[in-house]
Amino acid sequence: MPEPFSDAPFLADVAEGPEGGRAVWTQAADGTRLRIGVWPDGAKGTVVMLPGRTEYIEKYGRVAADFAAAGYAMAAIDWRGQGLSDRPQHRRDMGHVVSFDEYREDVTALVDVLIRLNLPRPWHMLAHSMGGCIGLRALHDGAPVATAAFSAPMWGIKMTPFLKSISTIVLGLAEPLGLDTSFAPTTGPYTPMAFDDNPLTADRDQFDYMMRQTQMHPALTLGGPSVRWVKAALEECAALMEMAPPDLPALAMVGTRERVVEIGAIEARAASWPSCDLLVLEGAEHELLMETPERRAQAFEAVLRLFQNAKAV
Repeated sequence: MPEPFSDAPFLADVAEGPEGGRAVWTQAADGTRLRIGVWPDGAKGTVVMLPGRTEYIEKYGRVAADFAAAGYAMAAIDWRGQGLSDRPQHRRDMGHVVSFDEYREDVTALVDVLIRLNLPRPWHMLAHSMGGCIGLRALHDGAPVATAAFSAPMWGIKMTPFLKSISTIVLGLAEPLGLDTSFAPTTGPYTPMAFDDNPLTADRDQFDYMMRQTQMHPALTLGGPSVRWVKAALEECAALMEMAPPDLPALAMVGTRERVVEIGAIEARAASWPSCDLLVLEGAEHELLMETPERRAQAFEAVLRLFQNAKAV
């Protein structure tokens, strides 16, 4: 395995990020190799980007450029099982963990990299979708961030009424029947997405940006999650919703056309969190940071307002 901070591939050709971007390899405590990306220049602090499921560092190049223009450095991670980090041995195109505690190890490794690279403080969490679930747990674990902004956080998973009705039975039988490492119902290997009625964004340019990255670098693609991943995700969401909210300034954002995560869970968590503001973006899909220019600007300005008065941690 590479030593920490050995150079890792960084796909600048598709990232469209600010100058100076790079990536490094590090390891989680269990030996999993992880790729960390950094755009290190920023006098006002560092945005710690926690991506969603299927995502990777370069997807946030344009977001990093926006934050660089506002005076912030940015770091992002390829979670285990996606991007160029280590993938599951049984099937590299399947999202799979046994427990979300594995992602906690990834967060610990990420924080270690931020410290060793001496990225400018204060640090601010920006977490999208699955990253919002991992990020909320990280706050409970004492992550050294001054604020936390959540974009369509996965505090509940959107499922059809039919899937909800059978989920307990399917997930309960999966392990005894040896199906834990099978694709979850209604999912499968990666297939390219068409723009029409996609659940991610209403903006064609941003959609093409994301699709162009995976077309040029197919190694970044990821298919559906395993049955075990879904079980672990539902368990983690339920556990987090039972916990008192952290004492930290926060922002939760969701679009009215959200079709991936549960809007009700986001509203409930924000309502129970005294220092968390809720921003609902009219007409927005799942990718709030990659929506139409007007919606994207609204989200970005709200995040900057959260960050601007924070104290170093």
